[in-house]
Amino acid sequence: MRTSPSLRRKLISAAAVSAALLSVGTASVAVAQDTPAQETAVPAALTEAAPGVQAERLIVGYKSGAAEATSNKAAEADAAAKDADFQRRLGTGAALVDLGADPSKAEVADAVAEFRADPQVAYVVPDRLNKPQADPNDTEYAKQWDLFEATAGMNVPGAWAKSTGAGVTVAVIDTGYVTHSDLAANIVAGYDFISDTAVSVDGNGRDSNPADPGDYYAANECGAGIPASSSSWHGTHVAGTIAAVTNNSKGVAGIAYGAKISPLRVLGKCGGYDSDIIDAITWASGGTVSGVPANTNVAKVINMSLGGDGACTSATQTAINNAVSRGTTVVVAAGNENENVSGHSPGNCNNIISVAATNRSGAKASYSNYGSLVDISAPGGQTSTGTANGILSTLNSGASTPSSESYAYYQGTSMATPHIAGLVALMKSANSALTPAQIETAIKNNARPLPGACSGGCGAGLADAAKTVAAVSGGTTTGTTFSSTTAVAIPDNGSAIESPITVSGRSGNAPSALQVGVDITHTYRGDLAISLVAPDGSVYSLKAASSSDSADNVNTTYTVNASAETANGTWKLRVQDTAAQDTGTLNGWKLTF
Repeated sequence: MRTSPSLRRKLISAAAVSAALLSVGTASVAVAQDTPAQETAVPAALTEAAPGVQAERLIVGYKSGAAEATSNKAAEADAAAKDADFQRRLGTGAALVDLGADPSKAEVADAVAEFRADPQVAYVVPDRLNKPQADPNDTEYAKQWDLFEATAGMNVPGAWAKSTGAGVTVAVIDTGYVTHSDLAANIVAGYDFISDTAVSVDGNGRDSNPADPGDYYAANECGAGIPASSSSWHGTHVAGTIAAVTNNSKGVAGIAYGAKISPLRVLGKCGGYDSDIIDAITWASGGTVSGVPANTNVAKVINMSLGGDGACTSATQTAINNAVSRGTTVVVAAGNENENVSGHSPGNCNNIISVAATNRSGAKASYSNYGSLVDISAPGGQTSTGTANGILSTLNSGASTPSSESYAYYQGTSMATPHIAGLVALMKSANSALTPAQIETAIKNNARPLPGACSGGCGAGLADAAKTVAAVSGGTTTGTTFSSTTAVAIPDNGSAIESPITVSGRSGNAPSALQVGVDITHTYRGDLAISLVAPDGSVYSLKAASSSDSADNVNTTYTVNASAETANGTWKLRVQDTAAQDTGTLNGWKLTF
């Protein structure tokens, strides 16, 4: 009976494992080793269906006159002799052969080498995987460097093959929304939360109409010495970055163009009050606000491109905590004072993603706040080096009241923040089970180092949309949890400790969004370096040591793309205290598949 290539590979792999075990246990037994020479002689271009993805099928072209060139029976026999399965004849006369499910790099290289060595074979190439690569047809897309440029763009187009944000509502807590045809199709009902008519400008207090009437003011109207300002249409600019309609042959592309925007108006003439913002946060996330109808468009992402001076108040923190407990991720601008964000609320609150801004070279933008409370950086632009180095999005041309729709370049952490809110929408659409903590961890873990300089702290780096969305997409997640509650002391400035968890009863590989819950008591968590060790010894860094992180304890969940690892086996959490004077204990940890 003829075995299939996939089954034959499993048998070969099992034999290799047995041989390796025998060689360890009995020193006198000689074991034949697989030679890597053939694998290294075959270029990756001939073994991969896509970068990093091994081909499961090959296209084999036979020379004219070879029996395999015209006879399917002969081609089938040849494929079988080379441990493959003949599938069909292509229109060019080439043969498509199958190598079985999930072949290793070595197995594909062996098969390619065998076909190449056959004098009857003219060529052998992988059956490569192709994906749509066309840029959006939006007329201003080429100006959106922040989405695609290699140096300091956020690598957004690479995420669109997996997610466009469909099914996710983003609440933009801002100045409201002024009608724009490049955004209208993605706007759902919101609310006007401004209760003070001197701020609202629209002649009334709270109502269901979040339309932006303009936030212009005259000189000294908002305080002595404050110059006059035209209307900003700020909320509309922010909303366009997140979800402008895309592939509509006009204007700009939105990061999460499949998502919907719920505009919540809290900022009017001279700004907006904490009390209105707190109610908007509550309502957006599905909470109840007295006198306001229930929200029918509950948001899983809140964007707050706003801020003021001072500490995060208990009132604001409570609203944020409640929103997060309902499953809503809160993304906040770090601020534009070129100061430590610790002095600016709500960018200094807990339980948020605080966003700093970078310029077109990937350095911290000159105006951006910084500090240890910043979580991540994103493109915010810097128009002082050229208008086109700002962030282009939807706007209105009216200097005071609404006029014709337009587009304009803005700069600010207000512009960086919707880049992250849009990324969160892509992530939630790709994996709706993600919690706010898991989302924050995934964004940080998959960021890349800033291409430019940052003094004072710019978070985990520059967000990478494609890498982050890929990390939380795919894989099989079941919610099954394996845990260890055995406490292990962490020696001060000593060797790493390891805590094992044995996973069994799973099939295939671990998911691409494996959740690693960690509970550590420690008096200076910046001393700690934490890693996950897979059953095969592969190491995944969860947390690096940092001399600037003086807070206590580590009690969080990390997201790991472990899709390359076999699920079953013994996983280990490795923790090392890298500096003197502070001690701690690993209380326990868990893996959630």
